[in-house]
Amino acid sequence: MPDLRTEAAAHDDLLHRRLDNLVPMLMRRAGIDCWIVTGREYAEDPVLKTMLPASWMSGRRRTTLVWFDDGTRHERMAVARYAVADLFPAAWDPESQPDQWGRLAEVVAERDPKAIAINSSRTFALADGITASENAALVAALGGLADRIVGGEALAIGWLETRLPEERATFAEACAVAHGILRRGLSSEAITPGRTTTEGLVWWYRQTVHDAGLASWFQPSVSVQRNSGEARTSFVSRPAEQTIHPGDLVHVDFGIVWKGLCTDQQEHLYVLPPGESDPPDGLVAGMRAGNRMQDLLMAAFATGRTGNQILATSLDAGKANGIEALVYTHALGLHGHAAGPTIGLWDQQGGVPGPGDYPLYPNTGHSIELSVEVPVPEWDGQSVRIMLEQDAWFDGDTCEFLDGRQEELWVM
Repeated sequence: MPDLRTEAAAHDDLLHRRLDNLVPMLMRRAGIDCWIVTGREYAEDPVLKTMLPASWMSGRRRTTLVWFDDGTRHERMAVARYAVADLFPAAWDPESQPDQWGRLAEVVAERDPKAIAINSSRTFALADGITASENAALVAALGGLADRIVGGEALAIGWLETRLPEERATFAEACAVAHGILRRGLSSEAITPGRTTTEGLVWWYRQTVHDAGLASWFQPSVSVQRNSGEARTSFVSRPAEQTIHPGDLVHVDFGIVWKGLCTDQQEHLYVLPPGESDPPDGLVAGMRAGNRMQDLLMAAFATGRTGNQILATSLDAGKANGIEALVYTHALGLHGHAAGPTIGLWDQQGGVPGPGDYPLYPNTGHSIELSVEVPVPEWDGQSVRIMLEQDAWFDGDTCEFLDGRQEELWVM
């Protein structure tokens, strides 16, 4: 990692470009000419937190960010005690107007917008950042203009999900770093068959990420499937801590945060027992089926198509190819389970009302997450679930993996 000061400068430079380029586009796309994002120190709106410079660890007192856009002229400001670095100039002088809410009302009335968006949403938590007390104070301050308040879901989700084209390289870098750590864990560096436990490997990942100066956005999970006559049937409960033995199929779900972007990846290792030099053909076939299902899912991506439409299209394609699959793909970016369309949940394969109705937009990141169930003849026909997850970029035309994918079982 570069030194912290260099990283901070890069963060602020990117934030400038995102604010300059994305917000005007999003406001015009949504037909909204005023957007207010407000939050108090340590209780910030999730969107507000992504708009702060690297030197701000949180908001200051009450930080209220405001944008106006009439289709030709765009301006942004902070109706706050302090300017937000050089990103948002201060538009409130407490000496001349002691009331912060009163000043906000003046700023809005002067520009007379038709629609005043706030981050309130029943569908997306990340677009529901205004607190009840902030909302009440805003409504009271605006008076008659409060009738123009609308939900800013399209702006909040659009801001969080949309990457600038130049962010793709950073995203790919994040995925490569995560792949490196993930695959180190699926090797003799971290696993001694007969001694290493699933929980021990989980904490190996946590410690390795910590020692590298990185962050984990979720607790990794490690599980095994083996020739025992017992199939993995549910995602609700995971088996208790198990020791990894020869003949086990080891599965890892792992992610990191790299330069503000989250990764989310799942891969498999087969631990060769004495006398074997390759994984069973049934497991190899399962990996091929999983890769094929990834291809079918990504082929269903199209601008404007909703998450539920992509889900249905991909599942139909899987059935046509004789694949028994579950699809539960999510957006990926500034958060792990990020803003954007939900493409299935493992227990909602008929569609996800609300988040699944959101459309797909270009320049967005997605975690291509799914599983396929296959019988393994070498394990007396036992069903095995191959659970795959890799990170991808949709550019508006095609969906492509950011750093490749696993196409063969790792072995040791």
